[in-house]
Amino acid sequence: TLSRLEEDVRKLKVDFGIYFNGGLKRPPHEARGRVESVIKRLQDDRGLSYAQRYQLNSLLAGYTSHREWWRRLLKKKGEELV
Repeated sequence: TLSRLEEDVRKLKVDFGIYFNGGLKRPPHEARGRVESVIKRLQDDRGLSYAQRYQLNSLLAGYTSHREWWRRLLKKKGEELV
């Protein structure tokens, strides 16, 4: 599941890049919502090993910095990150 999440985060980065470069009319909020629901579910999973938890936290740190960057860019464009 972590590798799937990693792939989804990578795709979301690409989708936001396409949006900010004019290739998409709307920001990919639905995809972001799906990624965040998977993150929430994994954070609540008590069955993760220490290695998996470390991998999740590393992935989450990168995702959080991108999410803040997207929020700032959307704010500049006059939109909100829901």
